[in-house]
Amino acid sequence: MYKSFSFLLLFAPFFFLKSYAQSKNNHKERPNIVLILSDDMGFSDLGCYGSEISTPNLDDLAMSGLRYTQFYNMDHCCPSRAALMTGLYPQQTGLGWMTAKNFHLPGYTDELNDNCVTIAQVLQKAGYATLMAGKWHLCRNTHAGKTEHDWPLQRGFEKFYGILDGAGNYYDPPTLCRGNKLITPQNDPGYHTDQYYFTNAITDNAIQFIKDRSKKKPFFAYVAYTAAHWPMQAPEEAIEKYKGKFNAGWDDLRRERLKREKQLGVIDSTVDLSPLDTKPWAEEQDKGPMERRMETYAAMITIMDKGIGRIVSELKKEGIYKNTVIIFLQDNGGNAEGTGYGNQEDGKITFVAKDTSKLKRLGKDDIQYAVVPAITHDGDISIMGKKVMAGPENTYLAYLKPWATLSNTPFRKFKNFTYEGGIATPLIIHWPDGVKAEKGALRKQVGHEIDIMPTIVQLAHANYPEEYNGNKITPVSGVSLVPTFSNQNLEPRAIYWEHEGNKAMRMGKWKIVSGGIMHGDYGSWKTFTALPWQLYDMEKDRSEMKDLSAEYPEIVKKMAAMWEKWAHQTNVYPMPWKEEKAAERSYYMSTPWEYPGF
Repeated sequence: MYKSFSFLLLFAPFFFLKSYAQSKNNHKERPNIVLILSDDMGFSDLGCYGSEISTPNLDDLAMSGLRYTQFYNMDHCCPSRAALMTGLYPQQTGLGWMTAKNFHLPGYTDELNDNCVTIAQVLQKAGYATLMAGKWHLCRNTHAGKTEHDWPLQRGFEKFYGILDGAGNYYDPPTLCRGNKLITPQNDPGYHTDQYYFTNAITDNAIQFIKDRSKKKPFFAYVAYTAAHWPMQAPEEAIEKYKGKFNAGWDDLRRERLKREKQLGVIDSTVDLSPLDTKPWAEEQDKGPMERRMETYAAMITIMDKGIGRIVSELKKEGIYKNTVIIFLQDNGGNAEGTGYGNQEDGKITFVAKDTSKLKRLGKDDIQYAVVPAITHDGDISIMGKKVMAGPENTYLAYLKPWATLSNTPFRKFKNFTYEGGIATPLIIHWPDGVKAEKGALRKQVGHEIDIMPTIVQLAHANYPEEYNGNKITPVSGVSLVPTFSNQNLEPRAIYWEHEGNKAMRMGKWKIVSGGIMHGDYGSWKTFTALPWQLYDMEKDRSEMKDLSAEYPEIVKKMAAMWEKWAHQTNVYPMPWKEEKAAERSYYMSTPWEYPGF
């Protein structure tokens, strides 16, 4: 049955999209579009998805719009953003891994290729003003004086303020850029504040871009927050509001979140809580510092939420709120990385730099390039360690695996993995003029961020190109979600994943998953062990507790063959790493690939 849909699904967004003239006279009919992406947050981290973290503005958008309960991303920063911006699987864009290395293979370069277009490029051709504030992370070159061909302005955006790289100090962000010019918070001619904080700067610039845009056009604004990616940094007054909020520990809080998720309907009542996958809270020896990490993480999310509320207020002030589509989602699941853990044996405070005597304070005009800086522009030397209290700008810490387990309630695993904990994301769509549904409506249709491009193309009455700047453009891989606005089903299809040897496929209620064990230091792998496929029934077992592969081997065989065919068609192959097969199935359970530092 699924083969019969393959041709139709490839071109479905275009068979069903009405072609509109792109004249300046029809802009009032077309909605403005605000696409908001958060960073390294789990499925249950919003109040409207079960969290105890305060997110009233996103909750309001959700309760007067739509919440999707089975929506997916690509499980890691670069691949996820590539899929979101283009409507293609990451390997189709050249970003099957990260921007850190060019493997000189079609699916694994270090930037977007010329056979894809971004949402901004499509909408710019359709007469939209195109604005971006936040994290780009789709190009290898982030240094001044080199090629800028894959920076935001060269990929369809008229305005850009943000970082080119993937993360950094919230008080001194690396590769900070306005337009095509690298800047520092201290020398930015377009933005000044005595209390600089990157999340607020993203909001401020997004609002200013909306204010300054041409009022003769509809606009597309891409607001890509770095919250709540490490480091855990936030103003003290924001952290203080969460004092004691998490002292029950991650295990009790997971159970409470699952209860709320079921009450809200974002998780089915039959779903069980996945194994804790970390030590219980009672055994934690450093409760104070660990609570502080989660308090800071929560503060970072609430600050972002307040910024989203300010954007909404600007839309209302201008009288354009009702005809603005607001879309919110996350780039991957909660992050279990051990960044900033420090000495694993004694947990003492350590420095990012091995020799602090050689550190020099950066000058006002010296560009910060370090994602993990040894020293900031203010002269603060960065410290880390499990006993360090998160928050200040001289700390560099992640919130660690136990809290990531809470973020991903009730799912297994984390960012980078293709279990639900790595790839499940909230999706909120809000459009008063266009979405007529009961308040707080849920949508259980299965979707993926490759669907955002064709959805926006349809909403904007735009045309996805066959060619762009003389280059043949790969047909979009996703489908429009517009039918789901009125709760219609999407055509049956399969959705696929591959990242760092982690593989998955979802088709109807069935999902197959295969983990990958990479061998060697991060990013310098030569080989990886491909583990046996597991099979899960997503209707009965969303938390992936019962592997059914032994009971339904023919389903596994069929889906695995489909995955292999897809992988060959979308540049997953050839891969940069040599694949080795696991010798025994027990190898999977006894030696799962994990992040260091726990």
